[in-house]
Amino acid sequence: MFDVIITNGLVIDGTGAEPYEADIALKDGMIADIGHDLGLANKTMDAQGCLVTPGFIDLHTHYDGQISWDEELKPSVNHGVTTIVMGNCGVGFAPCRKGDQEQLVKLMEGVEDLPGTVLSEGITWNWESFGDYLNAIDAMPHTIDYAAMVTHDPIRVYAMGERAMYNEIATPEDVKAMKVLVREAMEAGAVGLSIGRSDAHKTADGDWTPSSEADRAELEGLASVLNDMDKGVLQVVNDFDMMRPGQTFDKEFDLMEAFFRAGNRPSSISLMQRDFAPQDWLKTIERSEKLNAEGYNVNFQVAPRGIGVFTGLALTFHPLMAFPSFIEISEKPLEEIVRIMRDPEFKSKMLAETPVQLSGEGSTVPPMTDVLIAQYEAFSEKNFVLCKNGKPDYEQSREDSIAGMARRDGVSVFEKVYDLLLEDEGHAMIYYPIYNYTDWNYDAVFQMMNHPNALPGLSDGGAHVGFICDASFPTYLLSYWTRDRKNAGRPGMELTRAIQMLTADSADYLGFSDRGRLKVGKKADINVIDYDNLDLGIPEMVKDLPAGGQRLIQPVKGYKATFVSGEQVIANDQVTKARPGRLVRA
Repeated sequence: MFDVIITNGLVIDGTGAEPYEADIALKDGMIADIGHDLGLANKTMDAQGCLVTPGFIDLHTHYDGQISWDEELKPSVNHGVTTIVMGNCGVGFAPCRKGDQEQLVKLMEGVEDLPGTVLSEGITWNWESFGDYLNAIDAMPHTIDYAAMVTHDPIRVYAMGERAMYNEIATPEDVKAMKVLVREAMEAGAVGLSIGRSDAHKTADGDWTPSSEADRAELEGLASVLNDMDKGVLQVVNDFDMMRPGQTFDKEFDLMEAFFRAGNRPSSISLMQRDFAPQDWLKTIERSEKLNAEGYNVNFQVAPRGIGVFTGLALTFHPLMAFPSFIEISEKPLEEIVRIMRDPEFKSKMLAETPVQLSGEGSTVPPMTDVLIAQYEAFSEKNFVLCKNGKPDYEQSREDSIAGMARRDGVSVFEKVYDLLLEDEGHAMIYYPIYNYTDWNYDAVFQMMNHPNALPGLSDGGAHVGFICDASFPTYLLSYWTRDRKNAGRPGMELTRAIQMLTADSADYLGFSDRGRLKVGKKADINVIDYDNLDLGIPEMVKDLPAGGQRLIQPVKGYKATFVSGEQVIANDQVTKARPGRLVRA
């Protein structure tokens, strides 16, 4: 007697093999049999007309704080994800001494746009060491499995104290202390080590992150711990300091190369096309391939669409937020803001004003916001109305941009965006693909995703909650790249290959041999997907975070069922009461 039998489904097993029809039997959290006429079960699910796949693995999330208070782990659980990896980009919450919590909150608030009030109220802080942190989150029930990397910033703060926050070079004694902390974390079950070296990453106070200026000796020292232990992965985010005078791509990549060599473990680096250096992603591939030719294992975390933000009157940012007249009404309820802005006299007055600076000391607004508003005429060439014909459209032409619409209508870009933001009673969203859209198409994305070392990542699930909702990446990869884009006569991706990337490839990279494939003896992490009707809706702002915090959630249709360890956590797109998710220790 099996626990569950899934019948009549089209099995895509994660290996890249051709689909085949079969039944799958689950018993005690494992895949017990695959075939036909398997016998009796306590529950039978008819998957006629559906795909049956392994559960998806999301390599790049930031649920590090949310996991301490949230059992459901939305929105990832809604998009077929059964295992998440936290602790990316060098930011996290452990180890942490009492008294250092505020520093780590400011780091996560600044780098990953998680409101400090939400983190301060929501996080339990019942830990000090990284091992304590893992034990604390493992004691709480969750829908899906989760793994955590040890992160550079809290390691540096723990070892160096206040000196870590002022870009001091670590002494040999500091590096030795950090190495001990990394080893302790890996022994406790961390699945890897992450570092962050992006000029776009600042604390909530506008300061550089502690790890952003670490030197070669520090990076090599930390990575060498994983080499010595022969376990774990290395993860890097880097924009190669191209915004700083005297810095070059090659100088910065030399440091990354030293880091990868010292660790000599499976590694990944975020890969994206940036407008200010549109060829750097190709240089990243070229230099990584040279390392791989020497026997190293450097992979690329890639996104299936432009990496960008949503702006709107109901969201964290929008192009009109620096106008003095808007600042005066910004604290009012949305309905009142919309009513005031519909007054023609108010509109004329506001559009005649000059935007003011919002960032600076004591402000949580990042300096880039001032740059974008001051130069909006140029940036509006890559701003688009997200919703077209009732559906989100992430791949639009330059002619469809805010600037293109303004040219057609003979108005300024600010007047055009003013009118557009008032649509849908002020809930309209403007989509700005900051990265991966330099040429107003997906040519670069297509090339990235088809590289043999590409891994699906960068969803940032749990982060940037006020202006992105990219935890939907798995659904977008399946619905758009393997179906809708191909149906429109444009290059796409084979369904079996997309499933393989989301499952077996990600599991192999992490060294998780118990999941990622539909085979007897593997963990029963399984999706049953109504592929023909798989569909993403328009992101919605909901207020369900601690301290009244809000976040974007993107509705999705098509997940008939998601199982984690044989228990059903999604039924017809809705989260169930089951909480089988557990910590995955390396």
